[in-house]
Parts: sequence; C-alpha cells; structure tokens
Amino acid sequence: MTVPFALSRIHHVAYRCRDAKETADWYARVLGMPFQTAFSEDHVPSTGAYDPYMHIFLDCGGGNVIAFFELPNQPEMGRDPNTPAWVQHIAFEVPDRAALMAAKHHIEAQGIEVLGPTYHGIFRSIYFFDPNGHRLELACNIGTAEQHDELRRVAPLMLDEWSRTKQAPRHADWLHRDPELVKE
Repeated sequence: MTVPFALSRIHHVAYRCRDAKETADWYARVLGMPFQTAFSEDHVPSTGAYDPYMHIFLDCGGGNVIAFFELPNQPEMGRDPNTPAWVQHIAFEVPDRAALMAAKHHIEAQGIEVLGPTYHGIFRSIYFFDPNGHRLELACNIGTAEQHDELRRVAPLMLDEWSRTKQAPRHADWLHRDPELVKE
C-alpha cells in the first residue's frame, strides 16, 4: 500500500512517569541519556482540558528521543493487568556484545536487577525496570545478512500460519539454538 507521504523517523515516544525529576535523573545516571527539554502547561494543547503536566524529553542517541509525562492530578499510574509484564517494553540498541555486558555490569552496580543476556537468534539482550515500572531492554545485533534475509523471507509465511492456527510457526527454529550453548 502506498501513502502520499514519507516518514523520516520516530520524533519521540512518550510514556507516563511518577516523578519527572527522578525519571530524568535515573535515565541520565543509568543509561547516560541527557535531559533535553521540558514542556509544562496547565491545559493540554490538543484537547484544551485542564490537566497540569510536566513533559520531559531525553536524548537516546542517534536522533532518538524518549519522553515522559508527570500527571499529578491523575490517578496513580498502573499497567494493563491483562498483559504480562514482559510484553510491553522499550528496547534500546547498543553497538556490540562488549557494550551490552558493560551496560549489564553498570546497571547492576546501580542496585538494579538485570535479566540476561538472552539469546534471540539475531540479537542478544538484557532486561530491567525503570523507577516507573517500565520494562527496558538493551540489545546488540549479532545476526548475519543471510539470517536477516531468511527472516524477511519467512516473515509473511509465519504471520499467515499464525493467523490461521494461533500456534508458533517453526519456519525459524534456528533462532532458538544459541550457538554458545550447543555442545558439539
């Protein structure tokens, strides 16, 4: 399907936070994300509703921005009770395995529990939570061009099979065999 415009990138992704200052400080200290800017108003520009907020923007690198809203007049933050905690997450890329392991050690030294590294076939990642309860992932790509080509080839087949059966397709079972765990 063709659309009459082109997207150039994600401008920003916004989530809710409990405390804007705590969140900005945590992301700077734990992930090295500089605090870029903030907007704060009493009325929501898009709706006109009275709902004072602080909207902060953090630099994720590479022109990417993550933003948070602190909403003091709204009920306490929650999460969808019908969605497992592992599903909704924010994934950031690091350049390589060495950076991933350095990040893991740095984050654990901050007193934060880290899961992983986990093998995903074409990338490895670690998982942890921010002070707002958002699950975060750091990932480093390890896949070859051939593996990415194969995944692109089987993606439509997998989606079609899933749509019909709601069972995990086996077109890319090789993704589940971590070469570091395979004994020859």
